[in-house]
Amino acid sequence: MKIICEGIELSDAVMKVVKACSTKTTNPILESIKVSAENDVLTLLATDGEIAIEKKIKAEVLEEGAVCVPGKYFSDFIKKLENAQITLSCESEKLDIKYGDSESSIQVLPAEDFPAIDMSINETRFSVVAKDLKDLIAKTTFCCAQDDSRPVLKGCLIEASEGKVTFTALDGYRMAIARKNLTSMNGDVKIICPARTLNEIGRMISADDTELEIYVQKNMLLVSIEDTVLTSRLYEGEFINVSNIVPKNFASEIVVNKNVLGESVDRASVLARTDKNSILTFDIKEGSMAITSNTMIGRVDESVPVMLEGKDVTISLNSKYIGECLSAISEETVRISFNGAVSPCIIVPAEGESFLYLILPVRTTA
Repeated sequence: MKIICEGIELSDAVMKVVKACSTKTTNPILESIKVSAENDVLTLLATDGEIAIEKKIKAEVLEEGAVCVPGKYFSDFIKKLENAQITLSCESEKLDIKYGDSESSIQVLPAEDFPAIDMSINETRFSVVAKDLKDLIAKTTFCCAQDDSRPVLKGCLIEASEGKVTFTALDGYRMAIARKNLTSMNGDVKIICPARTLNEIGRMISADDTELEIYVQKNMLLVSIEDTVLTSRLYEGEFINVSNIVPKNFASEIVVNKNVLGESVDRASVLARTDKNSILTFDIKEGSMAITSNTMIGRVDESVPVMLEGKDVTISLNSKYIGECLSAISEETVRISFNGAVSPCIIVPAEGESFLYLILPVRTTA
């Protein structure tokens, strides 16, 4: 193999695909990037067994071929050559990298050892505007579980039907639901997609009006963005039935400016995070909501104006959970609903139903 390409293009491609390289494996091939040269196209491909990312760039291919290079070291090195023209050539067990008057080499593995990746996933599809998909991901994936005790909760439930798509995520302490309209679809979809996959897609796409197509086949998902293709395994199993989790009626509801509330929560959380329980207490009465953080380091007392419908209520919430929910919301005003101190609180937009957050309260001894 021998090719010539621009450093900036190669660096951009390598930095995209290296995110799919495994960091916890005893198999060196899964830590590698497969580099293939054919028909004036250089293809880079990486996988950790769950996610695969492929990126194509134009190159002057003098000799076709393919090798596997150590992903992390190759990406770190190529990133420092963005302003150079690069020549890659491979003989026996090393890849020579020429740039200007300098030359380096890196050990490689045979391309034949790289696992086969299925890029023909096209059975069922739905299309969504890029900025809407980016918003769905930002509004939900942070609520996915982090531990392996229930693997399906490390993913988002994605349901597409009747021209709408719904993302649902929960970790046992909080839940996020977000909805958007689809531009087209050729069949209903119900899958559990790893949060990591969705976050990688979110980083790959722009917040614009480009239409993206997402393909699903059996337990695999594929999305193509310009010259980058991402495929991912999907989680198998039953997601929690959330239809009966959200209360239908509430004893207390407030409407509040999201930015004002978010800023107050941020300030109070500075002290709350110094305590292992990270508790914020919300004391809601007609016209105002008092936000209190009381720890060994100090105390914060703030007041935020609200419109209250129903009974006064006092409730304690984890500062991280309420803060992350508010940070994900772009709407100016929100409606927050309660059924007392020991029932979950629900956050929705003041108008419409584009999202819903549920947060379980923290029981206190006070």
